[in-house]
Amino acid sequence: MTTAPPIDWLRMAGSLLLVIGLLLGMLWMLKRLKALQEKHSGPRHMELLETLSVGVRQKIALVRVGSRQVLVGMTPGQFTALGSWDTATGTGSAPLPASTPQEQTP
Repeated sequence: MTTAPPIDWLRMAGSLLLVIGLLLGMLWMLKRLKALQEKHSGPRHMELLETLSVGVRQKIALVRVGSRQVLVGMTPGQFTALGSWDTATGTGSAPLPASTPQEQTP
C-alpha cells in the first residue's frame, strides 16, 4: 500500500482552507452590503408577518403595509385581498362575499 507524499496532503489542506476563507470573506462582504443598502434605502414599508398553507398550492398571508394589515389569499395565478384593518385603531374592512347563484326550485 502506497501513501501520498506529505506535500499532496499539505496542498489539499491549504486549498481547502483557502476556499473556506474565500467563502467566509464573501459572506462577510454580502452582510456589509446588505446593511449599507438598508441604510440608504430607508425603512421597509411592507413586511410579511405570517403565512398559512391551506392547500397544496394555496396559502393565506398576513402582510403589514405601513400601519395597515392585509390578509391575502394566494394561488399560483392570483392574489386576492381577503380583508384589511388599521393596526393603530383596530378598525377594518373585509370585502363582500361573492354572490352565489340561487337554486331554482321546480
